[in-house]
Amino acid sequence: MLFKALSAAVYGIDANLIDVEIDYSGNVAEKEVFQTVGLPDAAVRESRNRVRAAIKNSGYAIPPTFITVNLAPADIKKEGSGFDLPIALGILGAYGALQVSDVSQFLIVGELGLDGSVRPVPGVLPMAILAREKNIPNFILPAENAAEAAVVEGVNVYPISSLTDVIDLLNRAVVGVVQREPFRVSNEKLLSELQQFSVDFKDVRGQQTAKRALEVAAAGSHNILMIGPPGSGKTMLAKRLPSILAPLSFDEALETTKIHSVAGVLDAAQGLVTQRPFRAPHHTISDAGLIGGGIVPRPGEVSLSHNGLLFLDELPEFPRNVLEVMRQPLEDHTVTIARASMSLNFPARFMLAAAMNPCPCGYFNDKSRECMCTPPMIQRYVSKVSGPLLDRIDIHIEVPAVQYKELRGGAAAEGSSEIRDRVLAARERQRDRFRKHGEKIYSNAQMTTRQIRAYCELGPDAERLLERAMQQQGLTARAHDRILKVARTIADIEGAEHLNVSHLAEAIQYRTLDRSYWA
Repeated sequence: MLFKALSAAVYGIDANLIDVEIDYSGNVAEKEVFQTVGLPDAAVRESRNRVRAAIKNSGYAIPPTFITVNLAPADIKKEGSGFDLPIALGILGAYGALQVSDVSQFLIVGELGLDGSVRPVPGVLPMAILAREKNIPNFILPAENAAEAAVVEGVNVYPISSLTDVIDLLNRAVVGVVQREPFRVSNEKLLSELQQFSVDFKDVRGQQTAKRALEVAAAGSHNILMIGPPGSGKTMLAKRLPSILAPLSFDEALETTKIHSVAGVLDAAQGLVTQRPFRAPHHTISDAGLIGGGIVPRPGEVSLSHNGLLFLDELPEFPRNVLEVMRQPLEDHTVTIARASMSLNFPARFMLAAAMNPCPCGYFNDKSRECMCTPPMIQRYVSKVSGPLLDRIDIHIEVPAVQYKELRGGAAAEGSSEIRDRVLAARERQRDRFRKHGEKIYSNAQMTTRQIRAYCELGPDAERLLERAMQQQGLTARAHDRILKVARTIADIEGAEHLNVSHLAEAIQYRTLDRSYWA
């Protein structure tokens, strides 16, 4: 007898519909023959052992027979353990243990334990979106994945904990209508929950110039590089940057959650990513770990940082080939990974924050310590960060050592909440501006050349200042556009409608350090 069920497989950050077809011969054999076809990987082929034990330990005695499982379309490679549950249900349906013969109104995924329990699988959110697109009204999945799938409206989510639980659920269904309330969550409640941070800018003494630069970077989602001696507070400042970032919109949260779901790093209890991601990989990371890769490509750190912050500490210590692969994502906000069997795109619209020492010993230009490095050593060290990569970083800021009086000073510094209020006000001005003109972007850093010309008009004095800076510092056309974007953000923080000389001068100031160290 033939029985069909619907499941899904994730490729990149999108899901494809998979037909699970089971042919149960009904003829008793001396030894059971269980074949899986349709380009299964090792985890899918091993499902026969999990499925056989789960069915037996759930109280169903199936005699040895010939079972053929086909995962269609057959020309797409199938991987993972999420096909266990639909295969088991297909066998039981073909055997006659299910009272329903048509389960086309259900999308089914889940990994089976040997005792018949159902375990969570990654990539459930793209599958729920697929069910909505394909007009499949019901989604049966592991209980641990329910909160993640329920954020998608228009799909009834039914969490189950065991094979017998799903059999009972299907047997009670009447013409595809389940006699059980679906699992629901409130997206508005998830996003409106107060964001709590364990760190605050009040902890940082001194470094007012660096704080101002970080405020500008957060308000416009600009990339920033901090250069300074060891112990000056670069890492401390970067770790507090998420506390002043604007909250995620629902569309941004959904995009981010899809990536984290596919990568298997999503908090099952949370269901939806409600805070902007903060990723800080170690400098021993490989290029595949940073960008993504694998036989079946998986997202890397730049994609896991999508709509959030990627922090690279000790920037020159990263292998040069690892840093250079970031050029395209910083410019195009996407990563394309090509393999012989497929080519996948991962979104990578992230804000880059990097920190580095000015020289190998770390004390070049430090007033309190003598630098022991020779000029060739310093040049060789900073040259590990190439000019093209540096050109894609909007703000370069020097973070000097903190003086004793500032460190032990009396009044506490300005906290994250005050800075965040100004950042949110600036972001709101940006959203209003872009929404008014029908632009689907969220920050000044995402502006195209056409939008820069429309929203960053300069007066005669500002025009002369920019021309002089371009000629004296040898800035590129990319640097020209990024200076204007930063100036637009500075004006938004101040609530100014038009750019003036002071806005432009501050933006140009953030591009002078690369000429000091990389000259």
